[in-house]
Amino acid sequence: MQEFTGRALLLTGAAGGIGREIAALFFARGASLLLADLDEGAVTEMARQMDPKAERVIAARYDAGREDDAQDIVDRAVHHFGGIDFVVPGAGIYPECPVVRMDAADWRRVIAINLDSVFYLCKAAMPALRDDSAIVTLTSVAAHRGSQNHAHYSASKGAVLSLTRSLAMELAGRTRANAVSPGIIETAMTRDLRGQKGEMLKAQTPARRFGQPGEVASVVAFLCGNDASFVNGEVIHVNGGLYMAG
Repeated sequence: MQEFTGRALLLTGAAGGIGREIAALFFARGASLLLADLDEGAVTEMARQMDPKAERVIAARYDAGREDDAQDIVDRAVHHFGGIDFVVPGAGIYPECPVVRMDAADWRRVIAINLDSVFYLCKAAMPALRDDSAIVTLTSVAAHRGSQNHAHYSASKGAVLSLTRSLAMELAGRTRANAVSPGIIETAMTRDLRGQKGEMLKAQTPARRFGQPGEVASVVAFLCGNDASFVNGEVIHVNGGLYMAG
């Protein structure tokens, strides 16, 4: 099991289902954490429960659509931890809207939260990234298959994958950049989808179940660790075979 003692993780979307599992796993392995989320109350309580003395875990309110917020949390991480070893841009939204009813505001909101935020955060973090650092983005099976009534989401996640590979080229030698592509994971974000199409999606998935947030978190940790030292510019699917079977 890879230990992260003395290393620092900057995680956005930290109060979400997958974010919470990533935070818990990295903390258990010794990392220091800056947990950022739009829900300041939730992320502050997370940090307090994990580390009451705030020695290894700090929290920050973060609006993923604001470039200034990305720079602010990077600056805070550097101030508290001296630099950044791992960046996981986990903030994202998954609204339902068919293209025929989608207006420019609907499109721009999803692109801003899911794609622009990854660019803002990674660019701001570049000067602070230490040697042997890693960026792990969260894409989606929708990036590869498309998604009915979620075209803006699937487009944003496809672009995140392409951005990740470009970062892998530009940062090579000091920082690796990889992506994790979850399928249907049991979180609040997928609750409506699972309610509407759950049995059909399970039937299409060779594993015959939905994934758990911890199963995504463990792959993120692998990609950050030395066991993945020669993995760069790749995507790992965590979907129980849904993409393969589709």
